[in-house]
Amino acid sequence: MTSADAATVRGVTSDAPADGLGGLPPSPAVWCSGLRKRYGRRTAVDDVSFTVARGEVLGLLGPNGAGKTSVIKMLLGLVRPDAGEVLLLGRRSSDPRSRAAVGYLPELFRYQPWLTAAEVLDLHVKLAGAEVAPAERRECLALVGLAARAGDRVGGFSKGMQQRLGLAVALVARPELVVLDEPTSALDPIGRVDVRDIVLSLKSRGVAVLLNSHLIGEVERVCDRVVILDEGRVAASGTLAELLGQREVRLRLAGSDARAEDRMRAAGSMARSGDWFTVQLSSDDDGVTVPDLVRDLVALGVRVHAVEPVRISLEERLLAVLRHEEPAP
Repeated sequence: MTSADAATVRGVTSDAPADGLGGLPPSPAVWCSGLRKRYGRRTAVDDVSFTVARGEVLGLLGPNGAGKTSVIKMLLGLVRPDAGEVLLLGRRSSDPRSRAAVGYLPELFRYQPWLTAAEVLDLHVKLAGAEVAPAERRECLALVGLAARAGDRVGGFSKGMQQRLGLAVALVARPELVVLDEPTSALDPIGRVDVRDIVLSLKSRGVAVLLNSHLIGEVERVCDRVVILDEGRVAASGTLAELLGQREVRLRLAGSDARAEDRMRAAGSMARSGDWFTVQLSSDDDGVTVPDLVRDLVALGVRVHAVEPVRISLEERLLAVLRHEEPAP
């Protein structure tokens, strides 16, 4: 990120004078540049820079020890970086007010076992200094599937139930930015779907989400952009379309002729192997190319026996990046 970029971001922070800022867009929910952190002789994070826009879900991926949790802790002021700058919701991370509207679910946490779920939420609302009505706190427990256990002591909760409670704590104060560090690590498949729905609901309300997860399938379902860390550095970043590259569709056809092949070439470059035709699609395809193509082929008298979308998965792309290989075509 250039010095000009940094100046632009600083110019839209909440610390800047109000005069003349009315027409400017809001600052990113997260902006960090040049983050570095060493522990003894080991470099945990080395020159990491990225942003999370308002209402965006950004996935943080990488192997164990890649520096993901260290980056999150530096963003939240839990660990002081050796170098680099951080802005949260338009304020410098050194300003305690920058974290006032941030919800955080850490990877490892423990709540007082003698408290009930409702009392844990009450405690965190008080610590946050937030105005949250009791009815809204109950709704938050219901959102994570703990409405019926609000009066039960946390010491009797399973690990998955404690994970749900941690998510409720992260959401209870109506944050503008939610940071989730392995939010589904202890959840069953139903719980993972619940978390996915919650993340998508937050996005629809304009809340930014930074998601660190080893469950690549979940990241692929909910994230707008992805940052891949490897050995403390950004190995790759971008939207899913940018990272996964060109999409293809394979069609098994009968009765194809020159007119049908011309129509497929109009949709993208085409290759044929027997009855199978592979058509490359633009990465920014709006989702109508394939339905329109099938419709036109049928109108030309072609019998369409199969339509198979083909695209490299995020897991394949991640492994290719970490192994320094080109992704499979």
